[in-house]
Amino acid sequence: MRFFSWRKMIGLMMAMVFCLVAVACSDGSASETDGESAENEISITYRSGGGTNKGLTDWLNEEVIPQFEKEHPDVNVKLAPLEVNEGDYFAKVSLLLQSENTAPDIVTEDTFMVNSDASAGYLEPLDERIEGWDEWDSITENVKNGVIAQDGKIYGVPYNTDSRGLWYNKELLKQAGVEVPWEPKSWDDILAAATAVKENLPDDVVPLWMNSGKATGEATSMQTFQMLLYGTDDPLYDHESQKWIVESDGLLDTFKFIDTVYEQDLGPELSQVLNGQGGTVAYQQLMPQGKLAIGLDGIWQTGNWREDGAAPWPEAFDTLGFAAMPTQNGEAPGTTSMSGGWALSIPAKSNSKDLAWEFIKLASTKENNLKLQLKDGNLTPREDVAQEPEYLEMEMFEEASSFLENTHFRPAVDKYPNVSTVIQTLVENVVSDKITPEEAAEQYKQEVTEIVGEDLVTSK
Repeated sequence: MRFFSWRKMIGLMMAMVFCLVAVACSDGSASETDGESAENEISITYRSGGGTNKGLTDWLNEEVIPQFEKEHPDVNVKLAPLEVNEGDYFAKVSLLLQSENTAPDIVTEDTFMVNSDASAGYLEPLDERIEGWDEWDSITENVKNGVIAQDGKIYGVPYNTDSRGLWYNKELLKQAGVEVPWEPKSWDDILAAATAVKENLPDDVVPLWMNSGKATGEATSMQTFQMLLYGTDDPLYDHESQKWIVESDGLLDTFKFIDTVYEQDLGPELSQVLNGQGGTVAYQQLMPQGKLAIGLDGIWQTGNWREDGAAPWPEAFDTLGFAAMPTQNGEAPGTTSMSGGWALSIPAKSNSKDLAWEFIKLASTKENNLKLQLKDGNLTPREDVAQEPEYLEMEMFEEASSFLENTHFRPAVDKYPNVSTVIQTLVENVVSDKITPEEAAEQYKQEVTEIVGEDLVTSK
């Protein structure tokens, strides 16, 4: 028995040695390669596939990388795009960032994931590097908030941002008797315009589109629910007390507004809006066909209508207006918006942090950021780029940039994705009449309390 145990032990030891050698060989070759890459190569990971981020890819290949490699002739910049959908991108990036063998040197982070990845230890704080970089002062203050995690440190340099507002068909509103340019001052003004469309135009014209289902995910939470909520006096999260507001008039009124839209037949058919392709239906089909009067959504929809977009529409920018979202009753500052955007971050396990920072600084200059926005069609995070004539000439960008003055960002705390999922479910249940707005508000309180804990919630 003792002899058998030794044999067994020796066998196990040999197996372990074999595994270690195998891993060592694998990692050794990778490490040697990585060691070499640490000096001679940096890699950049971002989401690609199906035309996604084509402008970003072109900008990197045609503008930034040639400049960087000219300044650093011994360094090769390698693009490592992930061809996955948005949800899978976040999961895949989280896995990559956990190991020195798989972490890229630069990763593009959706700003709402910055806190989560920073809290997990996946990202490198940039505060010390930014202290010696005067270009940071050119970034809009509000936009900076998107890359500051709960620990107060900076984990990325924003390269774009966005804003949301009310797209409207000028001709349809005129036919409905609504004054154009349309400048709603309250939620009641929105409902009044949608009602006028319903009463005066054919039934196949949708008065008002708001993303309202679980299938449209974050678009429902951010572009509908929070665009309304942040127009009340009650935000989603109290940053001073660091608690979630789970009971407020604003929460209940937001659910009530959404319910009113569908109770009064001002919204689209549920089969359309609860579909994961709802946004495509609204902005690539209904709006170009003159079948959608008002849509609550983001500036990026302009990309659909450009010559090289998914639904080229040469008349789009003569046909449409883009109005600021009013606060609930016109309270100061009068308008509201929500912003997201993307940032260049350095993974904590990057082997080439110094080179990565040099690349980020070069990519973030005024000249290069302007080139990116002209190719990619997003809003700039830089105040000086926003004043450039070429930038202002982009259709609707002057309006969208002005919305940034009163914009808000999603709470940069690690439970936000869970809370957002609750919102999406409750909004769908309200619009499909499964629950009342009052029941939605009560369920929100219960479910968010369960997620974050009783000591991290408050009421207003």
